[in-house]
Amino acid sequence: MNADKVLDAKGLACPMPIVKTKKAIEELQSNQILEVQTTDKGSQNDLIGWANSTGHTLLESKEEGGVYSFWIKKK
Repeated sequence: MNADKVLDAKGLACPMPIVKTKKAIEELQSNQILEVQTTDKGSQNDLIGWANSTGHTLLESKEEGGVYSFWIKKK
């Protein structure tokens, strides 16, 4: 999936992936897509919950080789 911006949050522990995601998505225009890459296992629940609570859309998520990737569409 193509993203308008990629956030590398690998190696960061909670709550930093969410903090950085919030900042990165503020830089995007409505309907643009942010790809977040993290190695924090807890970020899966955190990012899904964050996207739902803020009105953004989680388009896809996957885990590959210990790296969790999320594609979030800005509302």
